[in-house]
Amino acid sequence: MASKQNEPLRVGYVPEHFSTPLHLAQKHNFYGSTTVSFHPFPSGTGHMIQSLRANEIDVAIGLTEGWIAGIKGARRADWYNVIGQYVASPLCWAISTGAERDVTVEGLKDGAKVGISRYGSGSHIMSFVLAQQNGWLRDTSNPTTATGPDANISPFEFVVLDNFKKLRDAVNTGEADIFMWEHFTSKKFYDSGEIKRIGEIYTPWPSWLITAHAELAGAKDPRLAEFLDGVNKGIALFKDDLEQGIKWITENLEYSEADAREWRKGVKFVDDVKVVDAEMVNKVISILKDAGVVEKTEKADGVVVQVA
Repeated sequence: MASKQNEPLRVGYVPEHFSTPLHLAQKHNFYGSTTVSFHPFPSGTGHMIQSLRANEIDVAIGLTEGWIAGIKGARRADWYNVIGQYVASPLCWAISTGAERDVTVEGLKDGAKVGISRYGSGSHIMSFVLAQQNGWLRDTSNPTTATGPDANISPFEFVVLDNFKKLRDAVNTGEADIFMWEHFTSKKFYDSGEIKRIGEIYTPWPSWLITAHAELAGAKDPRLAEFLDGVNKGIALFKDDLEQGIKWITENLEYSEADAREWRKGVKFVDDVKVVDAEMVNKVISILKDAGVVEKTEKADGVVVQVA
């Protein structure tokens, strides 16, 4: 493998409030000798999986369900590994429909059109968890009109819409009936009356993981360890200096100070990103099996690589 250790480490992330410790670490030069270049992915984890495969990024921070389903699901993504945990608290997925639409959560079981950013994304996978929790998954022996990967057990028809703006537009035009997105990112559009909130679902697991291209993870590229050390320092600063974190969010992202403070009350980042809880990984795989996202025969091996 050609050495890349003198090159910038290309880090994919979702440009939302959860990214604050990453940017605080950059601002305070916590990444040491490693130059980190950040690449925003507003469409989320599914897009980052594709970009890791295309070698467009080296590291990515995204949603737990997307990463583990990518490795253990039907697509068998062997080009990246989990190298760290990031957020210890669950994620609240708000369920949204159009402002003037008469749609209910209970009515979704009858074959709703669910908007997703792309297959393999959190917005896609959590629809299966929603169906599993409500007892809506189909018997695989029954026919279905749903389309896309894993659709044989889903009660939904998936509409791939790429980004948050298109999702919001689609539930107002009727192209989709609902979509799911993080609560505080959605909230300002409830406040403005653009879309309507009809429910929520929490992830039954810690919500964010850190991944790296398998080539770098397997080689224990020293930039990865230095990056993780820097993230730890960024998290520590975020925990210790509430006002600096709130200021960064309100000045750089489209969140009100009130929403930033309310989110800050409930979010819990890990104490050490380098420690990946094996029991947590097994629990996620077990739940994704029950939801039909992962085959019953899958095991937890091959998900996590320790780089430091």
